[in-house]
Amino acid sequence: MSTPTVFAQPGDGKVTQLDGSSRRVILDLPELMLVEFTFDKGGVGALHSHPHLQTSYVAEGVFEVTIDGVTQTIGTGGAYIVPSGLVHGVKALEAGKLIDSFTPRRDDFL
Repeated sequence: MSTPTVFAQPGDGKVTQLDGSSRRVILDLPELMLVEFTFDKGGVGALHSHPHLQTSYVAEGVFEVTIDGVTQTIGTGGAYIVPSGLVHGVKALEAGKLIDSFTPRRDDFL
């Protein structure tokens, strides 16, 4: 059995270009995943839900975040948790970056 990757350097990880944003899977194990999302101003993470527990940290920028019909504006240094199954999404009010963790890992990102 191979040893899992537990370290990442800047620029490591698979980058996927999305409409108005990009996604970089930084690290993942079956039980946990760390992902960086980079948004252009006005970029949208459309409303969606998934069975994974998600935490998100606003590393840069300001985002309008909606979780289960409740919307708040969250800036650099702020964070939020999305419980399993709740509908959620974001809009970048300025260019920015979110650092998300998911448990278990989102295999659809790999």
